[in-house]
Amino acid sequence: MNQDKDKTKNTRTRTYVTTRRLDKIFVELAGVYRFIARFFREVFFPPYEIKEVIRQCYEIGVRSLPLISLTGFIIGIVFTNQSRPSLAGFGATALLPALISVAIVRAMGPLVTALIAAGRVGSNIGAELGSMRVTEQIDAMEVSATKPFKFLVVTRVLASTLMIPALTMYTTLVSLLGGYLNVHQNEQTTLITFFYQVFEAITFLDIAASSVKSVIFGFTIGMVGCYKGYNSSKGTEGVGKAANSSVVTAMFLIFIEELLIMQIVNALRMM
Repeated sequence: MNQDKDKTKNTRTRTYVTTRRLDKIFVELAGVYRFIARFFREVFFPPYEIKEVIRQCYEIGVRSLPLISLTGFIIGIVFTNQSRPSLAGFGATALLPALISVAIVRAMGPLVTALIAAGRVGSNIGAELGSMRVTEQIDAMEVSATKPFKFLVVTRVLASTLMIPALTMYTTLVSLLGGYLNVHQNEQTTLITFFYQVFEAITFLDIAASSVKSVIFGFTIGMVGCYKGYNSSKGTEGVGKAANSSVVTAMFLIFIEELLIMQIVNALRMM
């Protein structure tokens, strides 16, 4: 009899815990929905914080160039080195430029850029807004009749949405240059021949898909960082959690978006 009561009690406890977790998940999803809806409500109406958008574009884009340049260049060299032995086994090293082009333009360029930006930009936005939240600077802006959401959130999301595609194109170019240097060193391929084969291997759909992915990745990074930072709490501990959660969540969503977009693009190629 006592065992039946214990089992019933344990079952009720597990059910209660599961229900609480589901409630938290749905509350979080509702908060995300309201946050995104608020962004789209405020982005089209004045005042337009153009100066702040430009400043954020500089912070997100220009200050990311050194890290992006080094990473993209190394990716081009490493990918070329890793691909050459496989193609050499079939006597097809002449296909290296086309292989590099397809891999970097279709996947590696947008994905690597987004992951680097998620680590650098996402954590910076989450920590900055989280620090402003816990020190009540955002509350002070609301009391002073300003619009902190438009000034802090809309500008950063717009800047990341605009700059990630630009950084992606730059990363793609630098990676191709790294691949060219490696190919030229081993096969003595000229620059004109290399880039002729590069552009011959890609299509308009590849470029369009890469651009769309970059825009979506940029919006995701900016929105996640702003949401986590704007809604942080618990003092300095909350700032650290906001920065860490911004990076982890953004990277997770980027991989999910990459998978979904890849499926859509592959379906379009088969039409």
